[in-house]
Amino acid sequence: MLDLTAELSPAGSRPRAWETPAQWWPRLTHATAHLPAPVSVIDLDALRHNAMDLLVRSGGIPIRVASKSVRVREVLDAVLRIPGYHGILSFSLAEALWLAETHDDIVLGYPTSDRAGLERLLHDEVAASRITLMVDDVSHLDLIDSIAGPDRRETIRVAIDADASWRSALLGHIGVRRSPLFTAADVASFARTIVRRAGFRLVGLQMYEAQIAGQGDNGPDAPLIRMVQARSRDDLRVRRAAIANALTAIAPLEFFNGGGTGSLEFTGSDESVTEASAGSGLLGGRLFDGYRSFHPAPAAAFAFDVVRRPTDDIATVLGGGWIASGPAVASRQPLPVWPEGLRTMPREAAGEVQTPLQGPAARELKLGDRVWFRHAKSGEPAERINAYHLVSGSEVIDELPTYRGEGKAFL
Repeated sequence: MLDLTAELSPAGSRPRAWETPAQWWPRLTHATAHLPAPVSVIDLDALRHNAMDLLVRSGGIPIRVASKSVRVREVLDAVLRIPGYHGILSFSLAEALWLAETHDDIVLGYPTSDRAGLERLLHDEVAASRITLMVDDVSHLDLIDSIAGPDRRETIRVAIDADASWRSALLGHIGVRRSPLFTAADVASFARTIVRRAGFRLVGLQMYEAQIAGQGDNGPDAPLIRMVQARSRDDLRVRRAAIANALTAIAPLEFFNGGGTGSLEFTGSDESVTEASAGSGLLGGRLFDGYRSFHPAPAAAFAFDVVRRPTDDIATVLGGGWIASGPAVASRQPLPVWPEGLRTMPREAAGEVQTPLQGPAARELKLGDRVWFRHAKSGEPAERINAYHLVSGSEVIDELPTYRGEGKAFL
């Protein structure tokens, strides 16, 4: 069993071996030499460090684990055994129903139109008590009632998703396009609609500030991004407080959820928020290299082997194109990190079947040599592999099945 509680000392008090690449990456090559590529690993010490660091950064409010950024049940279970973590933020109803077999606090982070899944939820007393659906429109309630009226089903727990983006007079909409509910009046009106309808119980609210949590502030556009994020934080503090005050008179809520890995300090300091969500910071995707306030360890990585040499200065590995979600730009591609000095080709990038690599180190690579990559976000590698190999020290000590390895493919 994966145990992250064996050493619960503060994250900053332990050696950070990953800060010495010339030891960190060759160690993983040695540990996995007996395994065929592609090979994916999770380092035990790095995962433990990241889990503890997230708690420190959240400032004491509980963290709900975002499963889409993990997709490994043993990791979810191990993290949830750490004091300070509670509950799962899931990404599909089918996944939530599966996880509800062993977990009792699951919030579906997105609305659903899965009629088959809803049919099951509506007539399952245990699942209905463990899963909270996300809604932001009356049509979500109507869909549920069209499947089974309130007198023919379980009472359904729901949470409201409110838009946490920033609306700038100059720059327009800053953030992701999520809920149509923006103001306190919007949210309060919908909340009243929910509490008036039989068969529903309003238990929570979610506001995810993607423009802060998912946007690094230490890159080429840092001055503009920091200004936008500062304005957005000011707006959110006021708007969240107004929404929280409005809802207090309508329904007693169990949680007010906010944040993500990239904004935990801000979320934890917002008095309106009762819990934060985080997931990608556990495995430490490379996108977080562009943040000033924290530096997660590269807890997960994957490697491919060299299979051809088109020219003296190019080495090609088999595989590579494990691309993250979002705009199809370079930041969403995996990054070759060892040997140092490798880069993908501008016209090919990380390919579905092969990835040519160039750079000084490419001249020294031979057929069968292993090249390590870091993922951009965190969930994408798990959809390509059946298991992560858990590494401790210089050896593989366990296999951790992914959702895919357990025969599940939700999204």
